[in-house]
Amino acid sequence: MPLVTTKEMLEDAYRNNYAIGAFGAHNLEIIKAVIAGAEKVGAPVILQTTSSTYKYVEMHYMIALAKTAAEQAKVPVALHLDHGESYKVVMECLRAGYTSVMIDGSTLPFEENINLVKRVVDAASAINVPVEAELGTIGGVEDDVTVDEKMAFFTDPKLAERFVNETGIQSFAPAFGTAHGKYKQEPQLQFELLQEIHRATNVPLVMHGASGVPEESVRKSLNCGIAKVNFSTELKDLFAEQLRAFFLENPTENDPRKYFLPAREALIELVEQKIVMLQK
Repeated sequence: MPLVTTKEMLEDAYRNNYAIGAFGAHNLEIIKAVIAGAEKVGAPVILQTTSSTYKYVEMHYMIALAKTAAEQAKVPVALHLDHGESYKVVMECLRAGYTSVMIDGSTLPFEENINLVKRVVDAASAINVPVEAELGTIGGVEDDVTVDEKMAFFTDPKLAERFVNETGIQSFAPAFGTAHGKYKQEPQLQFELLQEIHRATNVPLVMHGASGVPEESVRKSLNCGIAKVNFSTELKDLFAEQLRAFFLENPTENDPRKYFLPAREALIELVEQKIVMLQK
């Protein structure tokens, strides 16, 4: 089937207290692994890229890969822009064929963030593409942007309510204790705060920085409105680990048709595990 939007899949997940897995799609091997893992569970899935990913792959290749993957897949597949850093970047992705976008104005003053998100929602709604946005600051590293965890701050539920109502976004990424990249210690998620945000906004919520969050915490968040969970670091770590292990055992091998296979198979299993974790 063709690429679908995230709107219906996230709304169903939100209503029924489960979540859709959204996986960083950095190359062909990872894309194939994500689709294969989702097919093993029979669950819809989201391929997502930051702007640096599609610049690395090149947009026309990225769209072709995602469309082909969706057409061949036995499950619904969406293509999502993660952390779109500007109106211009989001418009490029909408024109190219992304079926879901995030505009990240979280570092802007509150009113400027609202105005930016409203502009994106107005443009995206004209072609029925849902929009995700963020309020509060999630720590860690995402797309070469580093936010010191001491400088990260949690989302205010009252501001979140106003933000969602005024912008008209279809999903909302709150800051409640997760971080992008690798955790130095187990994250202390603020579930009471998340529940307040859930009640205040009444839209599907998104967990960023899920790589390394304990399964118990992820599953607990599903009762607090989380309907989309992002994974990227764990995929990259496992892919690199498998490649290193292969070359240690096969130092003279030069055939990518051989050395990519163990990495892809390991990722299929990981994606399957993550999606099963998100089902309740």
